[in-house]
Amino acid sequence: MFFQITARDPHGRARAGKVDTRHGAFATPAFMPVGTAGAVKALTPQQLEEAGAEIILANTYHLFLRPGTDLMGRFGSLHRFMGWNRPILTDSGGFQIYSLQGNSRVGEEGVRFKSHLDGSLFALTPEDAVEIQNVLDSDIQMVLDHFAPHPASRLQDERAMGLTGRWAARARERFLATGRAGAQFAIVQGGLHEDLRQRSLRQLEAMDFEGYAVGGLSVGESPADFRRVLTALAPDLPDAKPRYLMGSGTPEDILFAVGSGMDMFDCVLPSRNARNGTLFTSRGKVRIKNEKYKGDELPLDAHCRCYTCRHFSRAYLRHLFVSREILASVLNTIHNIHFYLDFMAKIRYAIHSHKFIEWKEDFLSLYKGD
Repeated sequence: MFFQITARDPHGRARAGKVDTRHGAFATPAFMPVGTAGAVKALTPQQLEEAGAEIILANTYHLFLRPGTDLMGRFGSLHRFMGWNRPILTDSGGFQIYSLQGNSRVGEEGVRFKSHLDGSLFALTPEDAVEIQNVLDSDIQMVLDHFAPHPASRLQDERAMGLTGRWAARARERFLATGRAGAQFAIVQGGLHEDLRQRSLRQLEAMDFEGYAVGGLSVGESPADFRRVLTALAPDLPDAKPRYLMGSGTPEDILFAVGSGMDMFDCVLPSRNARNGTLFTSRGKVRIKNEKYKGDELPLDAHCRCYTCRHFSRAYLRHLFVSREILASVLNTIHNIHFYLDFMAKIRYAIHSHKFIEWKEDFLSLYKGD
């Protein structure tokens, strides 16, 4: 993997770049639509490409449980299995383990957990996470990490940070030993404690990963804490490598993070909200089930060129949603994913034009609630 910075904002820390992988390149700042089980819900790979997706994220935990590594091994790669020929980043399963909590036990060796599908018992070590992602043949794989449930004490965060570091060392050793092509990213932990975050980063930097992620944010902390931690940490992440903020996905948070120097993002927000009838537009969120859209002949967003906005009215989208038609999820997801990817393209253009701060302020001045 090769990362090149192609532009920097002269008035701040925002930067634009390009990441080359075996399955093509993607431009940064980048948003990765989430394809949990090898599919972005309600969209085909062709629709993702038409929306402008250059890289997607898939979930190691879910693919490990179903369809399993035996079947995936027969196909040779997740790319071939799902018909997606562009880059894929696979997470390690750490967040899913976090969300299981009552059904998992974390220890020095790794984690033991009950499947959410049938209650079967499984064990997952840092080395296992590498081997599973090798079978998936992802372009970028994440190390297995651990973070304490929010709110956590300093001691809990410190223990989780230490364990994440030790797991990262084992994952790095296994990844390098396998000689697989691709990249491996570390995950900086430490909760809301700036000094713990710095300790975690220094430990991980010594292992020379291909990229560095910030985990354990957007899990219930206040916006002020989110911004404080990111402001303190982001500038110290290695400048010559991609910086990935995991799981943070509101447009406001992405703009703040880009301004702090982050490069990569993922979140289920655009696709999940689409299925729930909340749509993102250049003027803010639209809750399409609202009565006021019943006879609205306007497109969802007059400034959007997605398939949905070019062909259908708000009234029709509302009709589909309240009628519980499957097409509602399809058209809504096409729009939301297109909105996010177009949003990122405009951010990149603004950085290259040295107008990121101006563009950000203009966007936020128009982006209001419905």
